[in-house]
Amino acid sequence: MSEPLQQMEAASKLLELKNIDLSFGGVKAISNISFDVMEGEVRAIIGPNGAGKSSLLNVINGFYHPQQGEIWFDGKQRHAMKPYQIAYQGIARTFQNIRLLGEATVLENVMIGFHRHEKSATLAAMLGLPSAGRETVEIKERALVILKEFDLQDFADYPATGLSYGHQRKVEMARAMAAEPNFVLLDEPIAGMNNVESDALAEVFQRLASAGKGVLLIEHNVRFVAKMCSYVYVLDGGRLISQGTPDHVLSDPAVISAYLGDQRYA
Repeated sequence: MSEPLQQMEAASKLLELKNIDLSFGGVKAISNISFDVMEGEVRAIIGPNGAGKSSLLNVINGFYHPQQGEIWFDGKQRHAMKPYQIAYQGIARTFQNIRLLGEATVLENVMIGFHRHEKSATLAAMLGLPSAGRETVEIKERALVILKEFDLQDFADYPATGLSYGHQRKVEMARAMAAEPNFVLLDEPIAGMNNVESDALAEVFQRLASAGKGVLLIEHNVRFVAKMCSYVYVLDGGRLISQGTPDHVLSDPAVISAYLGDQRYA
């Protein structure tokens, strides 16, 4: 047995979807989708616009509730939960449309991501008690470490929405990492970035995987997907039309016809 297969069998499933169906007003957005993501692994979902990719991420983090199917996370079946409850389970999410607090600085936006681990009671923070103050200092220090990891330390005091589109994307991902998640959902994480920036970000994702986390991303940059993902799922019209290693998927005639055309590594 090859080493990659041995590693996949040894790893545990962090996320498993079974026969997921999602419809809006009689229009089926997702049809009988089943797949999984292992711990210590980066997997991707690719496909044309309107294929159901973002809808699937919205099912995973609780924005949508499927009409049929099961969701399992960390070995337990998950029933209907709200997004904030799922976040407290250790699933972080970034969005295709950037969602930052425009009036807040880059540092403040990242500090917000630590809410899952705050120990001081809300009342203590409102009253300005010393315990809340000490925790704020600790969170600030940890946020600065994360900013450095994303090469954003020089922008800590800048208004978040004053940065370039690519830098705003990195701020959103830094905020997601502040929650110290076990699983990360990323919707087009390298949009607006050049190859140097995206390669640096790939190293962050690979470090997450090396630490036993699971990463699932949507991305149109096939070069990026082929370079860093161990397994790829392809959606078209809400259906799973192909899956496998990047080499297998990117040479699949069905994928080339539905999505890639002649631009296989654009």
